[in-house]
Amino acid sequence: MTQVFFYHGASDKIAAACALLGGAYAKNKRMLVYAPENDVASNVDRMLWTHSALGFVPHCRSDSPLAAETPILITDNLDQLSQDDRLMNLSQVVPPGFSRFHSLIEVVGQEESDRSSARDRVRFYKDRGYEVRYFDLGER
Repeated sequence: MTQVFFYHGASDKIAAACALLGGAYAKNKRMLVYAPENDVASNVDRMLWTHSALGFVPHCRSDSPLAAETPILITDNLDQLSQDDRLMNLSQVVPPGFSRFHSLIEVVGQEESDRSSARDRVRFYKDRGYEVRYFDLGER
């Protein structure tokens, strides 16, 4: 069964997501980032290029010719990708087909709209028997 992790309370949701992606890359863990909204995907892409002056997190869009070789993929479509280990959800909805992944990472900001949709997703997962673990990013 998919493990579900909610990282909540992020003052900057994109920066928090990029920090988590950097940590995954440092541990040689591949990650698929579900960002169906183009502005969110573009912001993640841009921040991964600039978030650390001393490091680089290899990433690309899922339709890139380099996607098969790249550990962090940003996508708006989960249907055509074979990676099924870790999924990071940056949308406001339950990602389609999330149950095929070993881990689902949800990143939640402090805005009320983000928190409200996250509560709906928590209910969805719990109603279907998934255990949800929480990590408060506001305490850092």
